[in-house]
Amino acid sequence: MGYRIAVMGATGAVGRETLKTLAEREFPASEVIALASARSVGREISYGEKTVLKVRNLDTFDFTGTDIVFGAAGSSVSAIHGPRAAAAGAIVIDKTSQFRMEPDVPLVVPEVNPQALAQVRRRGIIAVPNCSTIQMVVALKPLHEIARIKRVVVATYQAVSGAGKDAMDELFNQTRGVYVNDPPTIEQFTKPIAFNCIPHIDKFLDDGSTKEEWKMAVETRKILDPDIQVIATCVRVPVFIGHAEAIHVEFETPITEKQAWDAWRAQEGITVLDHREDGGYATQSETAGEDPVFVSRLRRDPTVPHGLAFWCVADNLRKGAALNAVQIAETLVAQGLIGTWKAAA
Repeated sequence: MGYRIAVMGATGAVGRETLKTLAEREFPASEVIALASARSVGREISYGEKTVLKVRNLDTFDFTGTDIVFGAAGSSVSAIHGPRAAAAGAIVIDKTSQFRMEPDVPLVVPEVNPQALAQVRRRGIIAVPNCSTIQMVVALKPLHEIARIKRVVVATYQAVSGAGKDAMDELFNQTRGVYVNDPPTIEQFTKPIAFNCIPHIDKFLDDGSTKEEWKMAVETRKILDPDIQVIATCVRVPVFIGHAEAIHVEFETPITEKQAWDAWRAQEGITVLDHREDGGYATQSETAGEDPVFVSRLRRDPTVPHGLAFWCVADNLRKGAALNAVQIAETLVAQGLIGTWKAAA
């Protein structure tokens, strides 16, 4: 059986990656529709190696008869068109922050909480977590099953692609400008990003944290366990693709390094690259374009009674967005949930 698929925000970085991932994984689609704003109508965009789609107008598109809609066009766009698509009978898999913390919308990472997809019957909308949260909870889940997690301290090193194509262009132009003595043009970030790190992602909240840091805490609790405490420091770094995280975990009971390694190796979606030698770890540049979450640098944390520390890397455009969304769609098909929602809509 083939499904009618629509991608909102198809011309953006995540939208393009979604189309690419759907084609690569041979998702059973009878029709794929690329949607974007009026200014992009008529543009051509690739779906796989042989198919070219012409962009259609999101504002006027009739979602009737559409099975799955991927939202990758920004929160304000999803707020308008996500409910509109769901009302027409489609299941919406939204990659923005618009619906993540709404209690009747499941927030899903298929390797971690696929059972939450049953909640799609409530509104027909599923939220994809923040990219930095996704890779962290994939790595934490098998450890949490061995010894319950009490507290997570995480520092992120996040690529500029997490802020979109214009942010990637700004890094490129600033980097080039350094070598020709051009002053940096700052539009997407608060300070120059070339050869710099900026400890500021999203807006500041009243307690001094940023919204990105808040997302990692509340999303982890919603996905994995409401009792886990999380403190994050989120940093934008001059890397085009790939988020890295230094994660320190405190457990309620003892857990050994061997137990952690064994659990990760048994977990779908995780690649262990951990050799205690020069170069024996994963970095952002070499994991770009790869599907798994990579874990490295595992060691005991002696500052707490039961603690481990490790390094976690993933492609933020793939597992952090497009791949996770497509895996949700695949799981929906496997669980037979698409027709159930359409019948109730």
